Amino acid sequence: MRFSIIIPTYNNCDYLKLCIDSIRKNSSYDHQIIVHINGIDKETQNYINHINIDHTKTNENVGLCRGVNAASEKVNSNYVVYAHDDMYFLPDWDYYLEKEFKLINHNLFYLSLTQISYRGAVKGNIQHIQFDCGDTIKNFNEKKLLDNYQKIPFNNLQGSHWAPHIIHKELWDKIGGFSEEFDPGFASDPDLNMKLWKEGVRIFKSVSKSRVYHFGSLTTRKNIKIIRNNGKKTFLIKWGITIELFVKYYLRRGTVYKYPLEEPKKDMFYYFNLIGSKIKFLIVKILNEK
Repeated sequence: MRFSIIIPTYNNCDYLKLCIDSIRKNSSYDHQIIVHINGIDKETQNYINHINIDHTKTNENVGLCRGVNAASEKVNSNYVVYAHDDMYFLPDWDYYLEKEFKLINHNLFYLSLTQISYRGAVKGNIQHIQFDCGDTIKNFNEKKLLDNYQKIPFNNLQGSHWAPHIIHKELWDKIGGFSEEFDPGFASDPDLNMKLWKEGVRIFKSVSKSRVYHFGSLTTRKNIKIIRNNGKKTFLIKWGITIELFVKYYLRRGTVYKYPLEEPKKDMFYYFNLIGSKIKFLIVKILNEK
C-alpha cells in the first residue's frame, strides 16, 4: 500500500524535517513524499536535495492551492494525501487507513486523520483531541506523545473536511484538485468537499485510530504576514450557499460516524438557514456588480 503525501511548505524547515522524519519512522509502508517549496528558501531546498525526495517549487509564495496542485503532478500512486508541514504522523496511521479502504471497497471517499493538538477542542470544536505535548518544536515531548496517543478515546467522526486527508488519485484528477481561486487557501477544504459531493462522494470520515499531532497556526504565531483570502465569500458566490450550511446540513460535521451521508434533512431549520444563505448570496452579488 503506497500513498503520495503532498506537503506544501513556507520557511518552516525545522517542522518540515520533523514531519518527514515521522512519516519515515512511523509508517507501515514506504510512501512517496512530495514537497512544494513556496518562495525562495535555501535551507529547505538544501534539505530536500540532501534527502533526495520529489519536490516542486516556485520563486514566490503562490499559496496552498496552487502549490499542492503543482506537487500533485508528480504523484505516482493511487492515493493522494495532503498534509501540513507542522504535523507529526503517529505510528500505524497508514495501516488504519488501509483497513478503511478494505471496508469501503470503492474509491468514492474522503478520509481524514484525527488531529491531536495542545489546543484541541476550542470554542465548541469537537473534531480534534486535546492533549498537550508542546506547542512548538522546542518544547515538543515526543516520548509523552508516543506513550499516550493510543490511550485517548475518540470516535470516528462524520463530515471531515480537514488535513491530513486522503482521496483516490482518479477522484483528485476528476475534480481538478484544489480550486485555485481560494488561494492562499482559506476555505479551500470545504470547496474540495463540495466538489466531491457533486461527484457522488458520501463518505466524509475522520478515522479515529489514524492520528497526527498538529502544532498549528505557526504562520500566525511567527508573525509572518499572509494575506488571507475571503474564502467564505468565494464559496458563497461559487456554490450559492454558505460554508456553515454546507458543513452542518450536508457534511453533518462533528457528529459520530455511523454510515455514509444522505441528502440533507430538509426541515424548517434547514430552510431557515437556506433562506439566510440565499439572502447573503444576493447581497454579495449586488455589491460585486456595483
